[in-house]
Amino acid sequence: MNSFSTSMDLVEFIGKLGDLKDEHYHMTLAFSAMIELMIDKGLISRQELEQKTAELDQLMTTGSTYPMA
Repeated sequence: MNSFSTSMDLVEFIGKLGDLKDEHYHMTLAFSAMIELMIDKGLISRQELEQKTAELDQLMTTGSTYPMA
């Protein structure tokens, strides 16, 4: 009986992981669409986006807690 419970827990965990993967895909797709729309409308340039991305990446890789704080 105990192994059945453990197996069911594993199946449930795998199902939740699959749901998270789908959610992540849809959120990434929506985010990408918003960025493209902002670029198309001239609200930001691709260069500004790349510069800010590099800036934030540098902050995150140097051990800073920004923007997590």
